[in-house]
Amino acid sequence: MDKIRSGEVVPYLGPGVLFDACNRSSGEPMPADSDSLILAMNKGRPMAPKLMYEFPRAAMNLELKRGRRFIEQFLTRLYKAEDWSRAALHDWIKSVAPPYVIDINRDLQLQQSYSGTPHYLVRGLARIGGTDYRFTINRYDGERYVPIGPEELKDDLPILFKPLGSPEPTASYVASDADFVDYLTELMGGFGVPSFLKGYRKEKQYLFLGMRFVRDTERMVMSDITYDAGSPTGWALIKQPTPKEIRYCTKKTIEIIEMDVSDFLEKTAIPVSSHAML
Repeated sequence: MDKIRSGEVVPYLGPGVLFDACNRSSGEPMPADSDSLILAMNKGRPMAPKLMYEFPRAAMNLELKRGRRFIEQFLTRLYKAEDWSRAALHDWIKSVAPPYVIDINRDLQLQQSYSGTPHYLVRGLARIGGTDYRFTINRYDGERYVPIGPEELKDDLPILFKPLGSPEPTASYVASDADFVDYLTELMGGFGVPSFLKGYRKEKQYLFLGMRFVRDTERMVMSDITYDAGSPTGWALIKQPTPKEIRYCTKKTIEIIEMDVSDFLEKTAIPVSSHAML
């Protein structure tokens, strides 16, 4: 825990950290993983098997039919307009207050965890002209977000990195296949991460929470964002890892700990059930 507070070990949040976040009115769980996002985007109806394989592929299909604005409006309505209960893991994040957190979800709960604390917000973006970078940076002063340039990012405040975007301060997402092609290309080329973070992240280790390693897109994002990690790269909480995950984590020097997020929260003395509808 001390290494997380100091920033030596960085929490890396996947869809599984939102397992207990529910709609306050309906009690329905928050869509976060690939399948649930596809169903929510398509009004509860499954799509063709080849599109159900991964959310970016399904989003690309609907973007071609209905326009990119449709995907942006869907994600903003889902994560900003709807009223969600707090995820217990985010209460843990708030209590520990790590100086650097990576969150590949597109919801607002991480930002809400730091709403009482000035911080920096780095978000990925894709297919935007007029800039050499594939990220935006904002400084939160305790009341509002203010855009800043890459040269202004420092470690004097906590840094929240949301590579796939979020609804606030303005909606920005990496969602469809075309988005990921552009974003991953720029990540590999060095234009998807601010220069400061490239130095700051050296020798960091990572605690992967709610993250599975079965989809190539999420694995490629992770690999580029955690470049220059320490040894080992870190630890992943996966209760029942697949052979594919075991092979991948071994290759990436990530130690698998066979527990899930709810097990982890129990060990840190944070009850899960009491958060479900708060």
